[in-house]
Amino acid sequence: MNRLTRQQILDGGFSTPWDAPMVPPFPISFRNAEVLTLAYRTSRAAVELLLPPPLEASGDLVLIHIYAMHDADWVGAYGECNVMVGAELPEAGLRGAYSPYLFLSSDVGVVHGREVHGQPKKSGEPRLEARGDLFVGTVARNGIDIITGTLPYKQRRASLDELAATMDFALNLNLKAVNHIDGRPAIRQLTSRRLADLRVHECWSGPCTVELRPNAQAPVFRLPVVEPLTGYYWRADFTLVAGTVIYDYMV
Repeated sequence: MNRLTRQQILDGGFSTPWDAPMVPPFPISFRNAEVLTLAYRTSRAAVELLLPPPLEASGDLVLIHIYAMHDADWVGAYGECNVMVGAELPEAGLRGAYSPYLFLSSDVGVVHGREVHGQPKKSGEPRLEARGDLFVGTVARNGIDIITGTLPYKQRRASLDELAATMDFALNLNLKAVNHIDGRPAIRQLTSRRLADLRVHECWSGPCTVELRPNAQAPVFRLPVVEPLTGYYWRADFTLVAGTVIYDYMV
């Protein structure tokens, strides 16, 4: 094994430990991912409370995606949950989905999401399974089921375009906050990235249910359920690619 070089450290894809890096470089491909997407209405005030300025709320809709990732580059198989609200940055002409909460069962996924995308990822236990004639998605942290969602099993064929019309969830917006070792701010940015090479193998929809349980370390209860809407079960391949800095608080 050759000794670590200065150029390797300066390289954009560098990650520690250098001889067994934790953070994968782009692109990262996901194959045969199963997703349960739960849509519901909350209050617009609840959405606005969680948005960092200058992002603005684009509505009162919440999407909760519970993933069973079966085959992801570097990471392998794991569970993930992404809670999204509609947001826009008018000065940049951007409208997408901001993630106030994310939970994963993979340490690689948590670190990559936080260090690179700036996503608010935490460890958790998302699970997606079929129980007879019902899809059931659960997300646990600290031994508490903080999210429980259900959807009838494959009753109505659908298109992911129907879901995308309610919120452009493929364009993910995040607040990236990183400090120097002495506590000074190093990075304060709004970032964006879009899913690439999306290939949907199947998609089904129906009425969904959403139940949230309070937890101070996973406060999804801040987006209370006012009206459950339509849920989707879909299976797809997609790729994560490099994103963009859309706003820099330190400039």
